[in-house]
Amino acid sequence: MKILVFGGSGKIGTAVAWDLVQADDVTVVGLVGRQTEALKRTQTWINSPKIKTHALDVADTEAVSRVMAQYDVGVIALPDRKTSYQVMATAVQSNLHIVDMLEEYHRRPDAYEVEGLETPDGMPLNDYGDWLHDQAVAHGVTILDGMGFAPGLSNITLGEGIRKLDQAETAVARVGGIPSKKAAAHHPLRYMITWAFDHVLREYMVKVNVRQDGKIVEVDAASELEPFRFAQFGQDEALECAITPGMPSFIYTRPFLREFAEKTIRWPGHWQGIQTLKECGLLDLQPVDISGAKIAPREFLLALIQPKLQPRPGDSDVCVMWNTVTGVKDGRRTRLNYYLWDEADPQTGLSAMARVTGFSAAIGALFIGRGAVRTRGIVPPEDGIQGALYTAFIDELNRRNIKIREISENIAG
Repeated sequence: MKILVFGGSGKIGTAVAWDLVQADDVTVVGLVGRQTEALKRTQTWINSPKIKTHALDVADTEAVSRVMAQYDVGVIALPDRKTSYQVMATAVQSNLHIVDMLEEYHRRPDAYEVEGLETPDGMPLNDYGDWLHDQAVAHGVTILDGMGFAPGLSNITLGEGIRKLDQAETAVARVGGIPSKKAAAHHPLRYMITWAFDHVLREYMVKVNVRQDGKIVEVDAASELEPFRFAQFGQDEALECAITPGMPSFIYTRPFLREFAEKTIRWPGHWQGIQTLKECGLLDLQPVDISGAKIAPREFLLALIQPKLQPRPGDSDVCVMWNTVTGVKDGRRTRLNYYLWDEADPQTGLSAMARVTGFSAAIGALFIGRGAVRTRGIVPPEDGIQGALYTAFIDELNRRNIKIREISENIAG
């Protein structure tokens, strides 16, 4: 099996490639990126004869297609919608199965802050996802879409919880990558960069579809703040979460839910700081005149704050998840809880975010390459990983020391 990783020199792409070379049935792992030196550094760090580098601009569709012809499956670990969609469209035309980890549900890409996403001339945005799906089906291509941490693990576990209940009514995903408590103390917003921060800020500003009382309702990102206590895996921490656009596929794939939302977990104080930045206009994209110079407030903020959010020597991160599905099982009101607490790996140097996101995508690629995921077209994780494949997926995570804990409880009402 030969697998191609786009964004192969980035933090998440590196984790994907590192994981894939461990598999006996993977013979080649290709790394795609613009910078030859960055790709070579990743190749040296992974230190496997299976690694092959391809210095390419993903906008060069002819060159990308020629490389794709050498592989069985591709993994997209790119940070924005424009490049992710470019690679996906090229993969479909090149008959290459794809795993994409970005948060968009490509059957209905949201219309806010499109990050340069391009559709064919005259095609409305809402038609593009269905068109791409139909193209993938016609070419016999599987696109396992939103396959990482959130979306990804969140979709898969909530999908499992829904199937276990006789009647599922509400589902809430609470997921997030946070600095360790020690690291959080010396970073602004109690946050540390583990993913493309400009994309994180995008998620804080867009409108988000959720389900409330059985209806699709549009709400502001970073709203509906929810404090909670995480007391699993030997931890006891006060955390907070707020609505973000992390797994919008559930709006369409699980329309019977009365309530659904995805929320991002942060340390206390983070969301209050974000709200202050929003109220001050510092997350806006519309340029303002400052002494004759036009600058977007968000670009100014990024230039100012990104250096302060970079990990310092010794800093580490945590990925945390608490997902809940409520409904009825055997005539009783029941809630299924899915917990995760994963920390950076000091032996490999891989962050928790790289592990949880990258390894999930890598497992998805392996499943496709082994013929375990046979559905063609755009497939969300909650539909692609279920039944015996769900058990296999959890087993694969366990092998990588990523633990998911399921707890069922009866509830009042």
